Amino acid sequence: MAHFGQSDDYRRDELIRIIEHSVEKLTLAELEALYYDMITKSYINDN
Repeated sequence: MAHFGQSDDYRRDELIRIIEHSVEKLTLAELEALYYDMITKSYINDN
């Protein structure tokens, strides 16, 4: 996955693209489960 000499910013952008592509394919139930999991782990804040 990670390549030698890759900048952290490039790798971060690459991971975001991969995650976005994967999330787009999730069903509503899967998105709700992911959302709940992220809320409980404080990865996102729903204010």
